[in-house]
Amino acid sequence: MAGASAEIIERIIDGLTFDQAGLIPTIAQQFDSGEVLMLAWMNRDAISASLTEGRAVYWSRSRAALWRKGETSGQTQELKEMRWDCDADTILLLVDQTGVACHTGRRNCFFNALRDGEVQVIAEIDIAPDKLYGN
Repeated sequence: MAGASAEIIERIIDGLTFDQAGLIPTIAQQFDSGEVLMLAWMNRDAISASLTEGRAVYWSRSRAALWRKGETSGQTQELKEMRWDCDADTILLLVDQTGVACHTGRRNCFFNALRDGEVQVIAEIDIAPDKLYGN
């Protein structure tokens, strides 16, 4: 993704609607297949870093810090395009996912489904989490 100028990045960020905690929900989608990978949160700094670095950077609510996707697991997301909805309160990142997106070791985070009145797990684990995170 070609980098935008600091002025353009600031203008985009200023036009977004953040919640009371300064966060905005962000959906990551595989750019070529349309597969929805995950939902995460971004703040102003995460958006700026993503657009500057060309990779997905989120805000980790549990760590209260920026989280560069793949920094501990190697499962990165190259940013292809950033979009936002008509209300400017949700971001869509089109990414190229390397490996799995979910911390459970699955390709995406949406592996639970209600089918035929039953809760089903519809995706197998691709990589054991202890191999992703070394614990």
